[in-house]
Amino acid sequence: MTDSSRIDLFVIGGGINGAGIARDAAGRGLSVVLCEKDDLAEGTSSRSGKLVHGGLRYLEYYEFRLVREALIEREVLMRNAPHIIWPMRFVLPHSPQDRPAWLVRLGLFLYDNLGGRKKLPGTRMLDLRRDPEGAALKDDYTRGFEYSDCWVDDARLVILNAVDAAERGATVLTRSPCISARREGDIWRVTTRNTMTGETREFEARMLVNAAGPWVTDVVNRVAGSNSARNVRLVKGSHIVVPKFWKGENAYLVQNHDRRVIFINPYERDKALIGTTDIAYEGRAEDVTADESEVQYLIDAVNRYFKEQLTRDDVLTTFSGVRPLFDDGQGNPSAVTRDYVFDLDETGGAPMLNIFGGKITTFRELAERGMHRIARHFPAMGGDWTETAPLPGGDLENADYEAFRNRMKQDYPWMPRALRQHYGRLYGSRVAMIVGDATSLEGLGRHFGGTLHEAEVAYLVEHEWARTAEDILWRRTKHRLHLSEAEQAEFTAWFQSRAEAA
Repeated sequence: MTDSSRIDLFVIGGGINGAGIARDAAGRGLSVVLCEKDDLAEGTSSRSGKLVHGGLRYLEYYEFRLVREALIEREVLMRNAPHIIWPMRFVLPHSPQDRPAWLVRLGLFLYDNLGGRKKLPGTRMLDLRRDPEGAALKDDYTRGFEYSDCWVDDARLVILNAVDAAERGATVLTRSPCISARREGDIWRVTTRNTMTGETREFEARMLVNAAGPWVTDVVNRVAGSNSARNVRLVKGSHIVVPKFWKGENAYLVQNHDRRVIFINPYERDKALIGTTDIAYEGRAEDVTADESEVQYLIDAVNRYFKEQLTRDDVLTTFSGVRPLFDDGQGNPSAVTRDYVFDLDETGGAPMLNIFGGKITTFRELAERGMHRIARHFPAMGGDWTETAPLPGGDLENADYEAFRNRMKQDYPWMPRALRQHYGRLYGSRVAMIVGDATSLEGLGRHFGGTLHEAEVAYLVEHEWARTAEDILWRRTKHRLHLSEAEQAEFTAWFQSRAEAA
């Protein structure tokens, strides 16, 4: 089918950058279409270390501006999405064999003060022989540091940006790759094809925005038939998930012998998320997986510091993502900049904005600056607005999640604590859209195990573009980590039959 009306922006890529740009543009009054070849956040944006952080280790590479901007954004995002972003304290045991203590102290001092920290507590020294945070560590480590950063549900951050974009008028097409884009005078004629239904749609757009992440160069060359002097460098980062092996809500950051740092974070109540590796990658981004050498590398890094020694049998699951870093010519993958670069191609009539690099923490700023770059093509569009605009579900009074959680307890006294926490953390103030007029667990429909009920599934299908069982079990939620294989199989069969009957 042909969509006869001309739109302003056609955005390719349903990761964090594409969703953030679609949201920002729609809020400025531009007409927007966002297309994603798979599911939203199916690529890199659901396979991160799940942190909103300044990037402490980037200070070693003199990326002071990048760290400062990321720290400022950390405060903005924490305020606008307090249900999916929250503070976390990181314990850094000092290893005399690696970075000297004075250098660590200097880095943490800069980290505390570069970004105008307001809400988060600052760094403190730890006596690991006495402070409870040292109980799980080997006796060799006697002193350490504790500093603040934030946790984020990365996939939900993408989804909520897309939801907000759609509610502001954008069209969001999932599983609809852009199969061609060609310039015709001052417009782009763009064609998409839905891989589930076979439906083909054609759009006329005044500008093309290429936010395809690892596939950005492919879109430039193959889809749009254009070219760019910029390029991305693909770096693979892998994580493992194991049962949690320490007490407390704090995370750990440890230095490895190769000077890389490894995050060991509490995850999904009773698990730990450990990562990441940094390996140059040259395969297809779709095929990335964590190989056994990476798994063992992460296990060895943990075992160097902790009393409880992990083995391969402790690994519950792994995931791996390809980070599309702007190629700045650095040889060491860990030294490649995490900054982003815009390439605005204005040759041949209709303009095209290509985005290289970027990181989750700075997505909102990237989108805003992207709008600045194209502003002269849309002189009537509105001004900046996202800095003070909560994401869907994040409009909690004073951005206070704990107060909201207590209100949930009053509003839903029949709901088990684990379910309240699940709904509150994923959906914030939109919990009522799932619960409806239910006054008991039975009112939430069929129960599939853990905290997964039919009412949540219906919400995700209707409001968040969930089209497969995996969309629900792994990206919009993490139910997969809490359901047995039999429960997952039963849910998948039920969901497929539901979809076929719809």
